[in-house]
Amino acid sequence: MGNYISLKPTTKLSGIVNIPGDKSISHRSIMLASLADIPVTVTNFLHAADCWSTVNCMRALGVTIDQNKEGDLTVTGNGFYGLNEPCDVLDAGNSGTTMRLLTGLLGAQPFFCIMTGDASLKKRPMGRVIAPLTKMGLNIIGREQSRYAPLALTEAEQVTGIEYDMPVASAQVKSAILLAALYANSPTVITEPMPSRDHTERMFETFGIPIKRSGKSIIIDPVGQIWAPERINVPGDISSAAFWLVAATIIPNSQLLLVNVGINPTRTGIIDILKLMGADITITNERWSGREPVADIIVRSANLTGITIEPEIIPRLVDEIPILAVAALFAEGQTVIKGAEELRVKETDRLKAITLELNKMEAHLVETTDGLIINGPQKLSFAKCISHHDHRMAMSLAIAGIAAQGVELVESDCVKISYPDFFTVLEKLKQD
Repeated sequence: MGNYISLKPTTKLSGIVNIPGDKSISHRSIMLASLADIPVTVTNFLHAADCWSTVNCMRALGVTIDQNKEGDLTVTGNGFYGLNEPCDVLDAGNSGTTMRLLTGLLGAQPFFCIMTGDASLKKRPMGRVIAPLTKMGLNIIGREQSRYAPLALTEAEQVTGIEYDMPVASAQVKSAILLAALYANSPTVITEPMPSRDHTERMFETFGIPIKRSGKSIIIDPVGQIWAPERINVPGDISSAAFWLVAATIIPNSQLLLVNVGINPTRTGIIDILKLMGADITITNERWSGREPVADIIVRSANLTGITIEPEIIPRLVDEIPILAVAALFAEGQTVIKGAEELRVKETDRLKAITLELNKMEAHLVETTDGLIINGPQKLSFAKCISHHDHRMAMSLAIAGIAAQGVELVESDCVKISYPDFFTVLEKLKQD
């Protein structure tokens, strides 16, 4: 059955948590720094498997990336037009961000390359990225009528700016288009149905790339070079903080201080929803890290009430739905999650997986086509659960276990995808 960890319940959580670097921003900082004319040092980089997939791909494209003893990375590229044709297949591992964003960036380059990933990534949809990029003149061919990786990219005769109305809000699709648009021969306009996370736009501004916004649209002109900062400090990842926000809320007598958390408004849906449910969350010491807002967060245990989570907020908390499902089990009344069908094409079908695994703990969740219905509070039992090789599933089940009667979690080492020290931190916070 693979690796596993057995977790006992705890009476409370207490302590200070330094939240690891934001995964989305870590990816983007490496990609943009690789196009710069000067070395760029990236501090608080997330040393997790997904982000190292991006580092290794950029190294294969001729970028020098060195790590110092503090864990900071220095990226030395060869300029805006300085990427080199790789001599081997680029491996994105489990990282959808790496593959989708690099499809936009590399499809605009004057060379051939092939990208692949692990078994999970090769099942995830790529057609949604390929469709708009093809409209821009990029030549991308994939498996099963260009719906899945591996992907082969050949030199585009000409990259043309487009006006694209996105059918669904997706930061990865939007970012792939934006990266290709840097090399286009005319402006590109992207219109979203609702706002998705805007780390790429903020990172563009950090690198001196002008971004215009008009209502739901983003306009970008082609550029011939970028201005690079000497240093980028990556904020802590709110998606990682989410597990501690829920854990300290549902485990009585708990209090945690979460340090250096990115509070980008396109990502703080988890805080908004937990507060609506009755969570005791205080944001303090607000500041800026480049173009990204950062703060410390104090969370104390509180009684929760079920609510309806509407589709409009889903893009702001799509990665947090599994841990929100755990919170709902401890809330009074019914929680309904709508508009979350995107979770079916993540590392696993997260709606199906979270229902299956929490039901093993004798919980009762109703899986709908686009979400979940959960009546609470519920009493959970000890169970043996599997992570489905999904890092967010693993951490959500761990929190459910320690808040109830414990859990034996099979395939637990997938947390290395985004939070390698998760279980170590968890044990330090438990106060038994």
